[in-house]
This record gives sequence, structure tokens and C-alpha cells, in this order.
Amino acid sequence: MRKKITPTAMRILTLEFLLEQSAAVSLTDIENHFFRSDRITLYRTLKTFEQKGLIHSIQETNTTKYSLCKDSCGEGTHNDNHLHFYCVQCKETVCLEHVDLSPVMLPPNFEVQQIRFFAKGVCNKCSRQTMQ
Repeated sequence: MRKKITPTAMRILTLEFLLEQSAAVSLTDIENHFFRSDRITLYRTLKTFEQKGLIHSIQETNTTKYSLCKDSCGEGTHNDNHLHFYCVQCKETVCLEHVDLSPVMLPPNFEVQQIRFFAKGVCNKCSRQTMQ
């Protein structure tokens, strides 16, 4: 398994599931996909993946969703400074990596440790359906 993660059956199954997704997924989404799964094992799997830079978490109002990282992310280093977009109609969250997010300029003696870019609206799929 890439990112120096020891492969286990659940880790392999979880990674395969994440690779099939076009939008970010929650722990509940993953749990519902597997007929009989242990929530704690899934949670620990996601936390391991996040620590190793394989996935990043997206904090929504009451839910945390997970999406695969780019190869440039690594253990303790996430380069996910892109816009996370939540569609209020289809309820999907997607990473919009092509959106230009210029660096934030802070006053002296301020140090950024984390920035989260999150937007809500209507995605392109839902807006096309409304137009038809």
C-alpha cells in the first residue's frame, strides 16, 4: 500500500471504496457500504489514512467527510489548500482543486497552521438539471 501504510483487509477495502468515489464521503457512508463492519475499525482506518497523507478531512456543519489527497501530501503534511464545495441540492461535497486561492497575507508575527476553504451552493450537475 502506498504512503507506507501497513495493509490490512479493512484498509484495502476502504481504500478501494474511496478510489471509486467522485465526492467526499463520511464515516457513515463508508460504514453503510460494508454490510458488516466495525465502526471503530473504520474510524481508525480513516485516521491512519489521514495521518499518513492519503486522505484529508473536510469539516462540514455536523459531519466530517473524507476525500483522497494528491500524491504531494505526506505524513503530517497536507497540501489540500483548495476549495471544498458542498451542493445544497444533491448533498455532495467535492474538491475543486482548479479554483485559484491566492495565499493569505497576514500581519507580522501571525503564523498560519491550517486554512480550510469551504463553500455552499449548487453544483454544476444540479444546476444543469434545473435548467432542463
